[in-house]
Amino acid sequence: MSFLDAILLGILQGATEFLPVSSSGHLVLAQHLLGDFNQPGVLFDVLLHIGSMVAVILYFWRDLAGLISSLWRRDETATQQRFMVWLLIAGSVPTAIIGLLFKDFFIGLFERPAIVCIMLLVTGSLLWLAERLRNKKQSHKKMSFIDAIVVGTVQGCAIIPGISRSGSTIAVLLLRGIDGETAARFSFLLALPAVFGAALLSLKDLNSVAAGTVFPYIAGTIAALVTGLLCIHLLMGIIRRRRLHWFALYCWFVGGLGLVFLL
Repeated sequence: MSFLDAILLGILQGATEFLPVSSSGHLVLAQHLLGDFNQPGVLFDVLLHIGSMVAVILYFWRDLAGLISSLWRRDETATQQRFMVWLLIAGSVPTAIIGLLFKDFFIGLFERPAIVCIMLLVTGSLLWLAERLRNKKQSHKKMSFIDAIVVGTVQGCAIIPGISRSGSTIAVLLLRGIDGETAARFSFLLALPAVFGAALLSLKDLNSVAAGTVFPYIAGTIAALVTGLLCIHLLMGIIRRRRLHWFALYCWFVGGLGLVFLL
C-alpha cells in the first residue's frame, strides 16, 4: 500500500463514516479496485475508524465533558446527562455481544464485494423509508432504554460492510420518533465504545505490520480524522434540512453499479 493510497482511503473513510453511505462498504470496494492492497486482518480499516472517532471526540467534546462530569455533579442537567450515560451503556451491550459472537463471520464478508453492493441497496432503502415516514409525522419523544437497545442491536448488525452504521442507527431512531439532531448525536457517541473495542481486538495484528507501512497507516488515520470533522458538520446540517433521501439515491446508484460490474 502506497502513501497516496493510504491518504485517499483515509479521506474516503472520514467522509463515508459520517455521511450515511457505509464507510466499510466503500473501503471494501476501493481496496478491491486498488488490486495490490493488503493488510494484516482488518487493522488498517480499524485505524481509519479510530481517526474518524477522534473527530467525534473533538466535535462533541462539550457533550462528552458534560456526560463525564455528570457522574459527580448534582444539578438537574447532570441528572439528564447521567441518564444519557446509562442509555449509551445499554446501547453498547447488544453491539458488543453481536460483534464478539459474529466477528469472524463479519470479517469474511469484507472479501465479498457483491455482498457489499447488496447491503448498500438495503442502506438506501432504510434511509428512504426513514425520511419519508419522518416527514409525515415528526415527534420529539425522549429516548428510552428500549430505543437504546434497538439502536445498539442495529449498530452491531452494521458491522456488515455496506450497511451504514450512522445511516442505519439514525434512520432507526427517526423511525422510533426521535428528532434528527438527537438521533445523530446519540449515533455518533454510541459509536465510540464500539470502535475502541474493535481497535483493542485488532492490536494483535500490530506485529504483522511491515516497517515501511507504518507511516502510510498514520497518514491514512490523520486524513480520516480531518475529513471526519468536516463531514460531521455537514451531516448535522443535512439532517436539520431533512435531505437524507439524497444519500438513499446515492447508495442505490453505487450498489447497483457495483453489482453490474461484478456480475
